[in-house]
Amino acid sequence: MFSSLFEAAKNSPFRTPFTKVQCDNGDKAALGPVTGRQIQAAATPSGDSCEFGSNKYFMLCGVGGILSCGTTHTFVVPLDLVKCRLQVDAKKYKNLFNGFKVTVAEEGARGLAKGWAPTFIGYSAQGLCKFGLYEVFKVYYSDLLGEENSYLYRTWLYLAASASAEFFADIALSPMEAAKVKIQTTPGYANTLRQALPKMIKEEGLGGFYKGLVPLWMRQIPYTMMKFACFEKTVELLYKHVVPKPRADCSKGEQLVVTFAAGYIAGVFCAVVSHPADVVVSKLNQAKGSTAIQVAKTLGFMGMWNGLTPRIIMIGTLTALQWFIYDGVKVALALPRPPPPEMPASLKAKLEGQQ
Repeated sequence: MFSSLFEAAKNSPFRTPFTKVQCDNGDKAALGPVTGRQIQAAATPSGDSCEFGSNKYFMLCGVGGILSCGTTHTFVVPLDLVKCRLQVDAKKYKNLFNGFKVTVAEEGARGLAKGWAPTFIGYSAQGLCKFGLYEVFKVYYSDLLGEENSYLYRTWLYLAASASAEFFADIALSPMEAAKVKIQTTPGYANTLRQALPKMIKEEGLGGFYKGLVPLWMRQIPYTMMKFACFEKTVELLYKHVVPKPRADCSKGEQLVVTFAAGYIAGVFCAVVSHPADVVVSKLNQAKGSTAIQVAKTLGFMGMWNGLTPRIIMIGTLTALQWFIYDGVKVALALPRPPPPEMPASLKAKLEGQQ
C-alpha cells in the first residue's frame, strides 16, 4: 500500500514543486521526460531528509503529530479541567473564573493538573493517527481523483482525508479520554491514572473505555474536518490576498507566522462546530449507564453550549499551537513542505482552450 502511495505522491498536486522528473515507462534509456510533464528548475530538493509521500515522510509526520497534540493538550489541562466541570455541573461552577476559584479553593493549585497523564498519553496517540494518517489519506484520495480533480475538489479532499484519519485517531484516544473525564469530573473517584484504570475496569469492564467513542466521533470528526480544511484554505487565501510576497520568498519564520494565524482562525470555527458533542462526551463519561441520546435530552439545546467561551479560547490557542508545532517539526526534521496547490498545467491548457 505504502509503495503505491509513494508512486501516487510523485504526481500529486500537493507535492513539493521540486519533485524529480521520471519517465512513466521506467526506461532509463528514454530520450526525454513524459510529454506534457513540467520540469522544475531544481530537480532535487535541497536539504530535504526524505521524499514527499515516502514511508519515512508519513512516519515523521506522525512524530510531528505526537509532539503537536500531546504537548499542547497537556499544556491546557487546567483550562480543560474547568471547562469539563462547567459542562457537567453548571450550578456549582458558574463561569470560567469562578470555576478556577472553586477548584483551587477545594483542591489547591495542584488540583488544576488533574488528568494530565491520560491527556498526554491519549492525545499523543491521537496526534500520531490524526496528522500521520491525514497525510496518507490525502495522497491516497488524490491518486483516486487524479491530478486535475484533486485540484478542483481539493476542499472535499481535505474533508475526506481528515475525517478518515480522525476515525482511527479517536479509537486510539477514547480509553484515555474516558479516564481523563472520570478523574476531572467525578469527585473522589481518582486523582491519578493509576488509580482510575483499575476502578474503571472493575466497574465497567473494557467497554467502559469505549462507551464514549460514538459521541467522541461526533465531536472530533467535524472538529478535525473543519481544522484541516479551514486551515488549508486559510493558508491558501492568506498567501494569495494578505501576505505581500510569494510563499517562496518568505523565510521559514514568516511561513510559520502564517501557519499560526491560519491555525487560530481554523480553531475558532472548530470549537463552535464540535462543542455540543464535547459537552455530551463530558457528561456521558461522568454518568454511569447513560447513553448519548439520554444525556442530550437531559441537557437540552442550551445546556449543550455550556462552557463555550473557555473552549473557544482553549481550542483556538490549541489549534494554532498545534499547526505551529507540526510545521516547526517539519522544518526541524527537514521534511518536504509543499506550498498551497497550484492549478495543473493540463487544466490551465483546457481552460485556455475554452476561451
